[in-house]
Order: sequence, then C-alpha cells, then structure tokens
Amino acid sequence: MSTALAVVAPSLRTRRTGLRYLHAEWTKLRTAPETVWLVVGIVVATVAVSVLVAANMPCDTAVCGGDPTKTGLTGVQLGQALVAILAVFAVGGEYGTGMIHGTLAAMPRRAGVLAAKALVVTCVVAPAAAVAVTASALLGRHFLPGAAGLPAVLRATGGTVLYLLLIGLLAIGVTAIVRNAAAAVGVVLALLFLFPILAAAAPDPHWERHLLQIGPMTAGLAVQATTGLDKLPIGPWAGLGVTAAWAFGALLVGAVLLELRDA
Repeated sequence: MSTALAVVAPSLRTRRTGLRYLHAEWTKLRTAPETVWLVVGIVVATVAVSVLVAANMPCDTAVCGGDPTKTGLTGVQLGQALVAILAVFAVGGEYGTGMIHGTLAAMPRRAGVLAAKALVVTCVVAPAAAVAVTASALLGRHFLPGAAGLPAVLRATGGTVLYLLLIGLLAIGVTAIVRNAAAAVGVVLALLFLFPILAAAAPDPHWERHLLQIGPMTAGLAVQATTGLDKLPIGPWAGLGVTAAWAFGALLVGAVLLELRDA
C-alpha cells in the first residue's frame, strides 16, 4: 500500500501543479482587456477581408483558372497577424511590466509556465479561428460558386484553423526568445512575409520554389489549395508540417533559453 502511495503521490502533485499553472495563465489572459478585442479582431478581420476579396473578383475564379476555396480564405493572411499579436501579448506583456519575475517566483517550473501559456493561447485562438475560417469559407462559397468538393474544402478549412494555431505557438516561442513584445511582433511578421518577398525577387525559379517551401506562411497556407496541387511548391500537409516545425522549434529554443537565462 505504501509503495502504491509513493508512486501515485508525485503524479498527483504534478497534476495539481499543472492545473495551477493553467489556472494562473488563463486568469491573466482572460482578465486582460486586450484579449477580447484581439479575439474579436481575428474573426472580423479574417471574414471582412475574405468577403471583400471574394465579392470583388472580376470573374469566377474557377473560370479564370484560380482556386475559389483559397480565394475565399484570403483574410487569413491578415487574421494571422492578430493571432500573433495575441500570442506575443500573452508572454511579452509580462516582460514589459516586469510581472514575469513574480510569475517565475510563484511558478518555478519555467518550462511548465511556457507550456501553460501555449495551451491557454491555443484554447483561446481555436474557437476564434474556427469561426473566422468557417464563416470565410461559407461566404466565399456564396460569392465564388464552383468551389471544390466537400472533402477538399474540409481539408482546406480544417488545415487553415490548424495553421492559425501554429502561428500562435510560433509567436509564443519567438517572444520567449527575444523577451520583448514589439521586437517579437516584428520578428514573427518578418518570418511570415519575408519569404514570399524574397521568393518574388529571386532570379532563379529553383530558389523561388525553395524559398516558398521553407517559409512558414507560404508553406503552411498550401493547405488551403484545392486545385492544381501537383503544381504547388509543396503539398498541403507537408507545407503545414513546415509551419509546425517552425512553431515547435521556436517553442523548444524559447523553453531552453527560459531555463538558462535570468528573468
């Protein structure tokens, strides 16, 4: 009996510690006034831009040789910036106010703190992303008839929601690395938009394709494509895997530096 208690007790303590960390991070994010506005902004900005683009297409994208589903999800390119800002705020806000010292004193398991922040941000972003992407896809289908079949549309929309969650995790990792909210926003936006700019400027088609394959945005948003998949620089799920590698790589580096550096 005593042996069983000795095995179970540490597990229960670990579970209680994890719940305490999650509760603390949820309370901080929930009570911040910026959180509500950013969540609303993710939905409004994504849907508004998607509808604006879809409603003003000069002709049916299916007839013009485009991809109606991907066109209807154009607003994600703006919505992802708000996702990144929300995630940066969850970490960088504490560095800006100095509250990080109190957080790490009360919760000394630093990797646990970062994991709790990542999970809480994911839980907040997930419903906003689901609503924004679903509404954009449905409205885009209204303005752009001739969209792909249901399986391809479900893959594009579901993959886009996952993409936005990965952008949030990427932003959390970057913020843990640079420890400054403004700098973190700049770094994340540069990672997202620099690769397509460099690809457009590349004189060699081989380098252009390679840049599009390794950029977190250009690779990840390949999951939105429903036509011409054989012509893409990278496949839909492989592209989402590239974004996941960026996100979890940033989280890993951020966790290591959080352990090694002073607050």
